[in-house]
Amino acid sequence: MLAKYWKKIGMLILIVACVFNVMNKLVHKLSLNSEMLSSAQYIYDQQQNETNNENNTN
Repeated sequence: MLAKYWKKIGMLILIVACVFNVMNKLVHKLSLNSEMLSSAQYIYDQQQNETNNENNTN
């Protein structure tokens, strides 16, 4: 019986795995606001590091 339906069983397992993957990504997705804030903080820190490095070399 398994040999007869292996393609359908495989497709069902694949679809279930894809649905769980998508749902997991949606649940753990960061909000746009927090993503923008963390990006701005990273850029600010990088600019501060560059400024400090330039001041230390001069």
